[in-house]
Amino acid sequence: DRQMVMWDQGVNGQHFSANRFVELTATNPAKIFGMYPRKGTLAVGSDADIVLWDPNKKHTISANTMHMRTDYNLYEGWQVKGKPAKVFLRGKLIVDGERWLGTQGTGQFIKRQAHAPVL
Repeated sequence: DRQMVMWDQGVNGQHFSANRFVELTATNPAKIFGMYPRKGTLAVGSDADIVLWDPNKKHTISANTMHMRTDYNLYEGWQVKGKPAKVFLRGKLIVDGERWLGTQGTGQFIKRQAHAPVL
């Protein structure tokens, strides 16, 4: 939900570009946590974790629509424009619209680089 708020307030609010949104939500976190280039980029040899974003999709944020085990949401009731349409994990479709298609237990341990350079 934070990504939807960031898109709505950041990109739609004209505070930063769509490219900067990708840097802030994917590339830079992967670099900071020593997982780049396996994560955080679309390149040969990377994991192919991909979010297809619908920039025009309107959505009301609610704990009832999240794919997490929690009964509250900090942004409950916020109206946003921009939402993930599909999510792929290592190239496999795991979220299609509102439907969760993933399988529990498919996560993988990622060994981080020691002393990875930060940004």
